Amino acid sequence: MSTAAGPALVDAVAADVDRLCTAEPDVREDLPDSVHKMRVATRRLRSILRSYRRLLRRKPVGEITDELRWLAGLLGVARDAEVRAERFTTLLGDTGAPFDEKTVPLGEKSPPRKDFGAQLVADERRFYAGAHRAVVDAFDSRRYRTLLDRLHGLTGDAPLRGSQADKPAEDVFAAVLRHDFRELRRLVRQEPDLTEEERVEHLHDIRKAAKRLRYSAEAATAVLGKPAEELGKKAKRLQGVLGDHRDAVESLQTLRTHATDADEAGYQRLCDAEEAAAAKALEQYPDAIEFLRHHPLT
Repeated sequence: MSTAAGPALVDAVAADVDRLCTAEPDVREDLPDSVHKMRVATRRLRSILRSYRRLLRRKPVGEITDELRWLAGLLGVARDAEVRAERFTTLLGDTGAPFDEKTVPLGEKSPPRKDFGAQLVADERRFYAGAHRAVVDAFDSRRYRTLLDRLHGLTGDAPLRGSQADKPAEDVFAAVLRHDFRELRRLVRQEPDLTEEERVEHLHDIRKAAKRLRYSAEAATAVLGKPAEELGKKAKRLQGVLGDHRDAVESLQTLRTHATDADEAGYQRLCDAEEAAAAKALEQYPDAIEFLRHHPLT
């Protein structure tokens, strides 16, 4: 007997609600990678609710996605600072700059040395500490508790649209994957018409579309099996390649905001390293989009 689309979606959403809720204690304790895991769970939930929105009543789900956007934004501020601090630490090690990350713990008010690299990392770590405090404060707010109640409502009493939710899951989930796949392919096909500057932001849009396809495919794996699983893996690879590119681009932008405070040699070494990292990531891009030429589900 065929599974109905509504219950299948509820099962997929329940797993992500659990991931989000179980991440909270680790974020409070500031355990390694905890902010990243909770941010991913939050974004993943929001993405799945968007992709499978035809199965759900618009108003209650719209309210949930708005609040997930709020939470993801708070987590994103902390995570981005964390990534930059880690990235600059690695780059400084590669360039031989005089910096020992163990001497600048998270939240340190000032670095033990006044060189450009040490100051840069300390600034990012201090920014992370403040952003992390804002996340923990949010956990103790009524707004966050209301969001959790609504998320648990998605799994206990989901606001399903009967006309869609009663349809066979195989048909509905395959249609969602076709839509997300074609949207990603459409964006990739627009690239030749863009300037180099426009392309940088367009690649970011392609990355977001790849992430959306990945999440919708992973949510569909229990229903569609191996084809959805393989599609999710290919979308994840593309997301990763463009994520590496974006990290380098954003790191370079951060460096340029500190240009006037930098010693010229140290600053230029870091910029050169990030430009090289962005170029290296894009070397993998043609291979990563090859799957868009064809796929069994499309």
